[in-house]
Amino acid sequence: MPEPLQIAPATGRLGILTPGMGAVASTAYAGVLAARQGLAEPIGSLSQMAHMRLGRREEGRNPLIRDAVPLASLDDIVFGGWDPISPNALEAARTSGVLDERDLGPLSGELEGIVAMPAVFDQRWVSKLDGVRVKTGETKWDLAQQVLADIENFRVENNCDRLVMVWCGSTEAYQEPTPVHDTVESFEAGLKANDPNISPSQIYAYASLASGVPYANGAPNLSIDLPCMDELAARNGVPVTGKDFKTGQTLMKTILAPGFKARMLGVRGWYSTNILGNRDGEVLDDPENFKTKEVSKLGVLDTIFQPEVYGELYGNIDHVVRINYYPPRGDNKEGWDNIDIFGWMGYPMQIKVNFLCRDSILAAPIVLDLALFLDLASRAGQSGVQEWLSFYWKSPQPAGGVPPEHDIFIQQTKLKNTLRQWIGEEPVTHAEDE
Repeated sequence: MPEPLQIAPATGRLGILTPGMGAVASTAYAGVLAARQGLAEPIGSLSQMAHMRLGRREEGRNPLIRDAVPLASLDDIVFGGWDPISPNALEAARTSGVLDERDLGPLSGELEGIVAMPAVFDQRWVSKLDGVRVKTGETKWDLAQQVLADIENFRVENNCDRLVMVWCGSTEAYQEPTPVHDTVESFEAGLKANDPNISPSQIYAYASLASGVPYANGAPNLSIDLPCMDELAARNGVPVTGKDFKTGQTLMKTILAPGFKARMLGVRGWYSTNILGNRDGEVLDDPENFKTKEVSKLGVLDTIFQPEVYGELYGNIDHVVRINYYPPRGDNKEGWDNIDIFGWMGYPMQIKVNFLCRDSILAAPIVLDLALFLDLASRAGQSGVQEWLSFYWKSPQPAGGVPPEHDIFIQQTKLKNTLRQWIGEEPVTHAEDE
């Protein structure tokens, strides 16, 4: 049996801070509050709903993950965040229209009490939005210091023993790393010099890591996947994970594509289009913001199919992704996929998928799980990229210079085996002698 890690107990209050208090964040808050009151089950949350086998099958040990692993209790969670538009979580939830009033009503007092702090906002990065509740300062260094102060004030005012930050803001315009991102020193100099290549999400990531707060990047933004952030996370012993919540269409791809590969069925083309009408859809209507999301979505199939190994099956795929802003649809995104596959003797077949999903309903449990698992990692003395959390991401951030893993079933095995190892249990390999 492996030696269990020394994991500090999850005593006291856990603060979950979200840059962005729109549809995803307010839905996550509401779901946790409803679960605490016994009004709803936390469906979609592995940390709350999933079981995990321990030992051999004949032992019959199959506890809930939250019973096997020392996670923070939902009763100990307190929420906070920043938003450039909504003044509090209740107004954000009503504006986004994800949840019905019959569900918001019993939670309205608590949601209204989650007041948004003014946000770091720059319209250059999200041209379709107008920020009205924004921080001001002469330099980006000044803005970073304000976020650092917000973090500490929240910790003190809410009597939090530990904090976690999960980015729930909009997708920023596409960018590549520049020299300002090379080291912590160059990044801090860039903050003081108002370097145009430093985005708002990078300021939040910097403030989080500088405060010793674990950070998860829920959008495809370039924020923690930078050398300067790697350096800062290592220096302060902070776990990080990202990026881009795996919710609708990409979730389906990471479920279907491993099945085609398992049966050695070829794929000639995969055409994907989406319509959505929420704030995210409005932001992605700008070509630069769409490019950031497109890069995140397009990377999935190559990694799963390994065209360099299976060239005859997957070496000539036309993979197209489109996103269309359609206001009447609101948060209820619709994803259409046409998949052209081929089988025995090369004969073609087609699969059509029409996923009428609720984007924030799928994302909300991810926010909860990431916060609880990052807090666990921190108490277990882990730092840097937490590759075992790839299960939750469109663009998983790998560790050690290897390509990311996108197969959702491999990702799930890695997540559970990591937890097993941490508590001193053998990994489950499903070998015949088990």
